[in-house]
Amino acid sequence: MAEQRRIGAVLFEGFELLDVFGPLEAWGMLAMQGQCSIATVAEKAGIIASVQGPKAIAEFGFGDCPALDVILIPGGFGTRKEVENQILLEWLKSRAEKAEIVSSVCTGSGILARTGLLDGRRATTNKLVFSWVASLGPAVNWVKEARWAEDGKFVTSSGVSAGIDMSLALIARLYGMETAEKTAVRMEYEWHRDAGWDPFAKIHGLA
Repeated sequence: MAEQRRIGAVLFEGFELLDVFGPLEAWGMLAMQGQCSIATVAEKAGIIASVQGPKAIAEFGFGDCPALDVILIPGGFGTRKEVENQILLEWLKSRAEKAEIVSSVCTGSGILARTGLLDGRRATTNKLVFSWVASLGPAVNWVKEARWAEDGKFVTSSGVSAGIDMSLALIARLYGMETAEKTAVRMEYEWHRDAGWDPFAKIHGLA
């Protein structure tokens, strides 16, 4: 059996629903087969409201969160506040050192950029708000046209639904292409496998 990893989704007030639950649907297919487990974490454990309204439960707070092999940071309007949350930024810096993969969806890369962890690395984000996110990390090598960008352990995706494509690519990287392909089929999801596929960069005048 493949190595079991713990996937940790970071929650905060105003997170984007699909940024979290799209990727977790993909990872969850592996969890159902005992290949990984999933945890949700926030600054404080408890109920966290998404920007759309529906709420999720953070099982762990930063203080009692177990070790995480893969970290998932979503975007959402809540990132406008969280990029100034020093408690979150310091926690991420500490956890990133030990994690195998640190991933973000949408404006979640803005939070990562504020930690300094992306300095000198390739990264991307939601093309609708690309300029704002890029301003948070002037030392980051921001990629304007990308569905997702990989640079070592740091993997960042474009907006919202792109997190699913990124997560399937990470599953292929960690568990093999066959596992990723089977996961996409079980989800009945048409997986965009090309990290450079990005029609939204053109729509928003970035390419």
